[in-house]
Amino acid sequence: MATPFQHLTIDTLERWLENDTSLTLVDIRDPTSFAGGHIPGSRHLDNDSVAALFEAAPRERPLVVVCYHGHSSQQAAAWLAGQGFSEVYSLDGGFSEWEYRLPGRVERGGP
Repeated sequence: MATPFQHLTIDTLERWLENDTSLTLVDIRDPTSFAGGHIPGSRHLDNDSVAALFEAAPRERPLVVVCYHGHSSQQAAAWLAGQGFSEVYSLDGGFSEWEYRLPGRVERGGP
């Protein structure tokens, strides 16, 4: 069976953001970690906010899932693909790799 999501490199996501590619970017880390730093344009996603995501995010728009290191985002991406999102990605390396490689492209502050 084919994997319901695709892997996304940090280089590709950086290029998409620089080109203002239309996408939905969600971060599934805990709220404190998210507030401490996240990829600009991302929204915090947890059990309490998933309904709002379903209402707001177009199912045909690429959906990128970010976690700490790129592991738990794979499970979340597979689940979201099963909820009708047609193009779902898990960010390889997660936020920790993004912050390491692109420290100037980190937003601080609450959800």
